[in-house]
Amino acid sequence: MDRRGIISAGTWLVDNVKIIEQYPARGNLTTISRVEKGLGGCSHNVLADLAGLGTDLPLYAGGCIGRDALGDYVQREIARLGIDGHNMLVLPDAATSYTDVMSERDGGIRTFFHFRGANARLGAEQVLQMETQARIFHLGYLLLLDELDSPDPEYGVVAARVLKGLQRQGYETSVDVVSEEGDRFRRVVEPCLPYIDYLIVNEIEAGAVCGLQLRDPEGVLLHDRMEEAAETLVQRGVGRLCAIHCPEGGYARTRDGESSWCSSVPVAAKQIISSVGAGDAFCAGMLYAQHEGMPLHDALCFANASARFNLFSATSTGGAPTLGQLTEFIHSNYKDQ
Repeated sequence: MDRRGIISAGTWLVDNVKIIEQYPARGNLTTISRVEKGLGGCSHNVLADLAGLGTDLPLYAGGCIGRDALGDYVQREIARLGIDGHNMLVLPDAATSYTDVMSERDGGIRTFFHFRGANARLGAEQVLQMETQARIFHLGYLLLLDELDSPDPEYGVVAARVLKGLQRQGYETSVDVVSEEGDRFRRVVEPCLPYIDYLIVNEIEAGAVCGLQLRDPEGVLLHDRMEEAAETLVQRGVGRLCAIHCPEGGYARTRDGESSWCSSVPVAAKQIISSVGAGDAFCAGMLYAQHEGMPLHDALCFANASARFNLFSATSTGGAPTLGQLTEFIHSNYKDQ
């Protein structure tokens, strides 16, 4: 089968974004200046950003939602965006997942309070039964999908078995993970690496999988550590490309040894409304670039630009640009790179 398009499966949720002055100390009060509601979660964010490009690339949604008002909202948005929603499973005995997001006004630093809900019920059987003609199968977020994050006697973790099964079905696999505190990164993510074609993560997540600190004690990015982390992840099994993104830019390394760094175009902290979904916007840009066969550095420019547009909206995908807007921005800002 001649595959074309991208399916994004995994977390679907409703984001309730509260804009605050700054996060208060425990037990103290802060003022909410504005509230915005929108869909979030890896699956939605990546697909909405891809849909925003306005191309004819086929897009498919996969995941679990509840038979409730929030689930109806998810389905309406999928239809509105022109995304194929036939692989969305409605569960009568589970509630649709949601997240309360506290986003600081200056700089967009955000804190999440997440209700796992129906997402926790997405398991191997549901994923492997999803039928599409997509070329790339993007799965995320690991560490928020309880069934897929659970132990597997043969593969170490269920997600690894699922990813291998998807590759056998002819998909190129892609994975993103969620940033969380704790020691689960290596236990859940490392067994999956041999079955991942595209691993797209931020510098915190990459460091957690590899056991490396990618910033010094003052918070300065250590470029040599970023390169080491990407090389390590490829050596541990990532099949095609490992891309690591951070506010300063993005670095990518391919299986055949090609590598590239692309700096972000600076944004003043006071201009940033929220960074919610910026990583997913980078991921969407990188997946589109890989699907379309862009050279590595061009792909990083494209992904960086996609993430930058995201910073000017309070919701996870409200700033999604069209392909024309991205192309114009890249031509104006990256022509010398």
